[in-house]
Amino acid sequence: MSKICTINEESLQLAAQIINAGGVIVVPTDTVYGVACDPFNEAAVAKIYQLKRRPRTKALQILMSSVSDLEKLGLYLPSPLDVLAEKFLPGGYSPIARAKKDSVATRLATLCKADESSEKCEATQGVRVPDCSELMKILRVTGPLAASSANRSGNESADSVEEAFEAFGDEIPLYLNAGPTRSHVASTVVGADSADADGIVILREGVISEEQIRAESRKK
Repeated sequence: MSKICTINEESLQLAAQIINAGGVIVVPTDTVYGVACDPFNEAAVAKIYQLKRRPRTKALQILMSSVSDLEKLGLYLPSPLDVLAEKFLPGGYSPIARAKKDSVATRLATLCKADESSEKCEATQGVRVPDCSELMKILRVTGPLAASSANRSGNESADSVEEAFEAFGDEIPLYLNAGPTRSHVASTVVGADSADADGIVILREGVISEEQIRAESRKK
């Protein structure tokens, strides 16, 4: 039987137990509710794809409490994404980190062209430090989480825990409730692109406009 819980010491400990055991939980963010798991647990990651009916070609994000978590994940932010992170994180900015050898990203998704060998292919990973105090409490207990929006693939994202429960019901054991999300708009996904005059590519425009991102990039 699933539990919908407010965020307190008891529910945080339960969340940590589920994550450590390879389970999946629903968490609030500053944009939409997400379904989340341990990014180092391949079976748990597969469970998210199964629950969402999401193609494995579509990467999950990693939610972190701080940019300093990148090191333990084997990731780094190329320029100018690192500079933009100082301006827009925590918040609705999702930079595409690059992976070091044996990075967690190799377990989640690798962006390769069909004609590229694995030696030439560089793994990349979308990351977020959400501006959400309730999620920060969760991440400090669980550590970084692999996550995707709490909805079946192709459906509307969940702006409330009730909408997330409607999507998954008892398939997920724990829903952490922080009330309706603040913006109801997804984050802005940004990659590095040396061919662009500003050094970036906007992969998805969301809560932070492309104009804001580019204006800040030009200050570098």
